[in-house]
Parts: sequence; structure tokens; C-alpha cells
Amino acid sequence: MRRVCTNRRKSVTRNDSEKDEFPLSERPNYQERNDGRLDLTLHRVVDVPRSLIWKIWTDPEQIKKWWAPRPWSTVDCKMDLRPGGIFATTMRSPEGQDFPYVGCFLEIVPEEKLVMTNALEPGYRPAVEPFFTVVLTLRDLGGKTDYTALVMHRDEEGKKKHETMGFHQGWSTVLDQLVEVAKEL
Repeated sequence: MRRVCTNRRKSVTRNDSEKDEFPLSERPNYQERNDGRLDLTLHRVVDVPRSLIWKIWTDPEQIKKWWAPRPWSTVDCKMDLRPGGIFATTMRSPEGQDFPYVGCFLEIVPEEKLVMTNALEPGYRPAVEPFFTVVLTLRDLGGKTDYTALVMHRDEEGKKKHETMGFHQGWSTVLDQLVEVAKEL
């Protein structure tokens, strides 16, 4: 018996160097919006060029300088900037306690968007205790950058936990620290 597929999809081959004609955010079923019940957002216009923010966000040595709100520090950062690639940091408290974060990148649009999650570990391996997905969007404003970090949580409890941990103050502080790093470069 021969099986016949009546709903065939066209196969497309492309070189890795070709730009994706249909990034995730432009696909018909993709929904990226702020759900007030589940999501937290930091939005600000910063006086730093988008290309420099991108450089600071995608260089592990630069991330160590701004990722944790002072007096905390970031003592380690590993990054493989590709979908499925690792994004891992270790933040250290003033008392010396380490807090590791391990996740992976889902989408990378150079100088425009980074999507990463700790719901998946590198190579898309499911994580034991996922916490959130981050959609970082950067828009060029002629030497300034429209900076939006949308942090999506699985449930209201996860969002509340992140808020209680100080999401708004913490993420705002580290953005200020990122701007400081940019001014030094």
C-alpha cells in the first residue's frame, strides 16, 4: 500500500548567510503582545545608539559589567548567539552567594531583537524550572534607542514572584548600568 500526502509543503533551501525573509515576529500565528496578567515590561528611550546597545548585549565580557544590579555582580557569562545557543550567567550577591541562570536564544535579529528563555536549556532541551521568556526589542531613533524588554511568564504566580523580586527597579537599574558602560566605550 502506498500512502499519498495530499497536503504537500514546498521545500525551500537557503544558505545560512541569506536573511530570513519571514522572521518569527512576521509569521501569521506568532503573537507577541503584552498580556498584563502574565507579562512585565520595561520600556524606555535611551541616549545610546542601537548598534552600541546590541554590542553590549551580545558580548559576554560587556554583560558582566552591567547584568546584575549593584552591589550584586555578574561573575560569569556564556553566550552562543544563535537559536538554541546558550545564554548563561552567574550573579553573585554581596554575601557571596551565586545565582546561576541558564537558558537559550530563540530568535536573533541583529541590532533589532533578541528572544531568550530559561524554559529551554541550550539545544532546546526542556528546563526543570522555567521562569520566563524575554523579548528584547531595539528601535533606532537616530542616535537614540527605543528599548523594550518584554518579560513573559507562564502564569500569574511567576509574574508576581518576579515583581516581588523587584523586576521594575532591577531591570531599570541594569539598563542604567548598561548606559554607563556604553558611555565608557
